[in-house]
Amino acid sequence: MTVMVEHEGSSYTVEDLEGMPDDGRRYELVDGHLLVSPAPGYRHQKIVLKLGALLDASCPEDLAVLPAPFAVQPSGKTELQPDLLVGRHADFTEKLLPVAPLLAVEVLSPSTGIRDLTIKKNAYERMGVISYWVIDPQEPVLAAFELDPEGCYRQVAEVQGEKPFDATLPFPVRVVPAELLGTLWDGESE
Repeated sequence: MTVMVEHEGSSYTVEDLEGMPDDGRRYELVDGHLLVSPAPGYRHQKIVLKLGALLDASCPEDLAVLPAPFAVQPSGKTELQPDLLVGRHADFTEKLLPVAPLLAVEVLSPSTGIRDLTIKKNAYERMGVISYWVIDPQEPVLAAFELDPEGCYRQVAEVQGEKPFDATLPFPVRVVPAELLGTLWDGESE
């Protein structure tokens, strides 16, 4: 279960995250509100691994693909750790990405689904993340959102099972949701 925690008297800062326990949970901040999530499950991690490898194989040399936990920290009150991110090499520091990534990917789990589709989606949109993908590992389904000229997300694709998504942002790559599950895909969800 994801928990949103209020800090007594004020909101949390990124400095407060340094004091969080190393207990396998993910600690993130959105506008000073602490989000705590449990360790991800098997299907979730399988998708992160396969998609990360797929993105890395197609990634241009001036970009990097990284899995969580790696901090995106655009301010002292917001730090997110997308399941996967793509950013420009020149934008990274050794410890974090201080600007919006070009792509943020979240793989849903029962405890994070609503948060990933609302709180985190809104935070990525405000940051200016040009492409945001959400993957439901149970179906499997990939929904892709891109910023429009006004800076708002619009859904540009939703593909399920063996249907491909031909992404153009942040670089061309073909993603087939069923292939991200490998041998876990049984083909019955379509």
